[in-house]
Amino acid sequence: MSVLSLIINASIVVQLVMLILFSLSLISWYMIWQRQSILSKTKRALNDFEERFWSGIDLSRLFVQVNTEPNDYSGEENIFRAGFKEFARLRKGSTSDAESVMAGTERSMRVALLREQQKLEMHLPFLATVGSTSPYIGLFGTVWGIMHSFLALANENQATLSLVAPGIAEALIATAIGLFAAIPAVIGYNRFSSSVDSLLHSYETFMDEFSSILHRKAHSSDADLKGNAGI
Repeated sequence: MSVLSLIINASIVVQLVMLILFSLSLISWYMIWQRQSILSKTKRALNDFEERFWSGIDLSRLFVQVNTEPNDYSGEENIFRAGFKEFARLRKGSTSDAESVMAGTERSMRVALLREQQKLEMHLPFLATVGSTSPYIGLFGTVWGIMHSFLALANENQATLSLVAPGIAEALIATAIGLFAAIPAVIGYNRFSSSVDSLLHSYETFMDEFSSILHRKAHSSDADLKGNAGI
């Protein structure tokens, strides 16, 4: 008796459980592939942007470049664009002092960081849910299959192993499929969560460093204005 024949001859409830688990497994593998591809591109984009940022290029020129040829996978680029745009806008205001400019700039970068966090963490809750619930869904199929097998013995005068073995076997297949769906989802979730945390830490470090650069620019501008005013 093959595994395929056990699945075909299983009860409707057990087949439904298997179908649900198989569907969850397919969706999980698709999301794992998608997350892996996106995170790989994001890491490459991070390295490329940091190389350009720390090359000594003028920030205004870099801002023009990233606006002309934006990279949607570069979180640092998006944070830089949001921060520099807000910084330039606030500096044009005649009443804006350095502290107000930096407060607005940091708020803008913080919002951009939260958007990047949402993009990086997309689909991770689904993987966590599949990893935690699939074994229990499979266990439900197992319990139902075993219960169905023993209930079938009520109509038999003599209970033998050959009568209950197929039902128990099909029930255990549900558990196996549940584990097959859960294990990759848990591994993917743990791996991607670690990668996301590392990327977010890099983004926060860049944001702090960029804020320091803009802070010096803002205060130097304030000092020049005060000097010109004779203060």
